[in-house]
Amino acid sequence: MGEATSNAVISARHLTKSFGEVTAVDGISFDVAAGESFGLLGPNGAGKSTTMRMIGGVSQRTSGQLTIMGMDPELQGPEVRAHLGVVPQQDNLDEELRVRDNLIIYGRYFGLPTAYLKRRADELLAFAQLEDKAGARVDSLSGGMKRRLTIARSLVNEPTILLLDEPTTGLDPQARHVLWDRLFRLKEQGVTLVLTTHYMDEAEQLCDRLIVVDKGRIMAEGSPPALIREHSSREVLELRFGAERNAAVLGQLEGVGERTELLPDRVLVYTHDGEWSLEQVRARGLRPLTSLVRRASLEDVFLRLTGRSLVD
Repeated sequence: MGEATSNAVISARHLTKSFGEVTAVDGISFDVAAGESFGLLGPNGAGKSTTMRMIGGVSQRTSGQLTIMGMDPELQGPEVRAHLGVVPQQDNLDEELRVRDNLIIYGRYFGLPTAYLKRRADELLAFAQLEDKAGARVDSLSGGMKRRLTIARSLVNEPTILLLDEPTTGLDPQARHVLWDRLFRLKEQGVTLVLTTHYMDEAEQLCDRLIVVDKGRIMAEGSPPALIREHSSREVLELRFGAERNAAVLGQLEGVGERTELLPDRVLVYTHDGEWSLEQVRARGLRPLTSLVRRASLEDVFLRLTGRSLVD
């Protein structure tokens, strides 16, 4: 990557962070455009959270350049933070306070006037679908409600950039979808979203563009559909023959698809037409215990690039 593009609100060049002998972030470069939803997709320990902490100005980089809205977060921390909303991996709400008070007291850290904060708190509770919980104690909320409150709190200062570190980890499917809906709405309002995730469906749903990160390095960059087109076939046939037999039948699957991948519990056949490939498997006298045809996903991209599953 050359110079930062003119509409980049975040620009990183050869960004590196080492902890002693361990290099957590290993010379990554990327730009995030205004209004974009940008993702860092990779397994736990890939360096995603470390990158987010450097953007947020709470962790100093070892080397490389980083600018947020044209400013260096290490040199102009308060000015940068005025533009940022931060949703950390772990909810750090004040459990003793009431829901609405969490928003108002947090806003005081930004020096915002109380009259404004009371009005803003009500707007944010409506946005987070928590109006009826305004007077409840935080420790009485469900996990999904706490996550929505954490996001609402991060919006108190009307940030132009929202950093979300693993926003839906630990939530049930329904709570995740409610949260996704809230994030879509923020994007529609022009907020730039930067999120880390190890859920490929979340990355596909929320990200206009993403970088695939593994062991502190960028393995690929692009939109989810472009990455899938570039690194995978259109469909995937998943076959289970039983743990002991998966490896044994691999040689008999030659030609039923473009390529095969052996995982501990199944064989993946990458193919343009999954149903056709399944017919070929059966025509060869092979009898899988289970079979599933699905469209290719970012999980397949990650597997192709690293030889491992995202959830390893």
